[in-house]
Amino acid sequence: MGPISSIAPKRRRATSLPDSGGTPRNAKAVRLLAAADQKQARQRDDLIASHMPMATHIARSFAGRGEDVEDLTQVALLELVRVASRFDPSHGATFARYAYPCIVGAVKKHFRDNGWSLHVTRRMQELHLQTSRAIPALTQQLGHTPTVADLATHLHLSEKDTRDGLRSRLAYRTRSLDQPPNDDSESELSQLLGGVDRRLEAVPDLQVLAQHMAGLPARERLMLRLRFIDDLTQREIADRLGISQMHVSRLLGRSLENLRTMFLARS
Repeated sequence: MGPISSIAPKRRRATSLPDSGGTPRNAKAVRLLAAADQKQARQRDDLIASHMPMATHIARSFAGRGEDVEDLTQVALLELVRVASRFDPSHGATFARYAYPCIVGAVKKHFRDNGWSLHVTRRMQELHLQTSRAIPALTQQLGHTPTVADLATHLHLSEKDTRDGLRSRLAYRTRSLDQPPNDDSESELSQLLGGVDRRLEAVPDLQVLAQHMAGLPARERLMLRLRFIDDLTQREIADRLGISQMHVSRLLGRSLENLRTMFLARS
């Protein structure tokens, strides 16, 4: 066994082979990626800045439908930012052609989610938009306010769908019951709705009547229903039951007398 050397072996220099330790080659790649990201960010910012007028125009085209224009503009601009972040020019479409329907869709979704006071189906919302957009143009074309049939023909819809679209506007904006019905009134809208239902006072008597009628023969119950619910004459009841009108009169009188007796006994 030879003598052991006391001189420690020299360490090898680090090579520039790519590894995960941040070697010169990796540093260059990182710089290239950072430069590419910065370029992409500048392109995105340029797209946003140059197409902000388009987004603002889209938002203003929906003005006058119950939503604040500033809110609509904010929705449109936010969607513009989202679209610019995911736009890929390699697909061949221009940014404006890609962004326009996306922004319109975002504004419409805002109306669907926030614009209606009462919940209606998406189908009804679409019918409302179709009919409300068609009325001004069709009025100018016809020279008068279009009828339901005119709108249905113009929009290629059934008259039922057209009526549903016209009626859907009632769910778009509701009024508070605390509001006055008009500017000159000091009362509230709730004071003009509803009223005293006199029939409610008769509910207990009707319940007692139903209990007592259950004790009458089936034919007498049938005659009472035909006379006082279906509003048939004694002649019509007689023809239906195959008996004489005189017999119907006697049976009705007896049934009413029995019911009167039971009511008086109860009171």
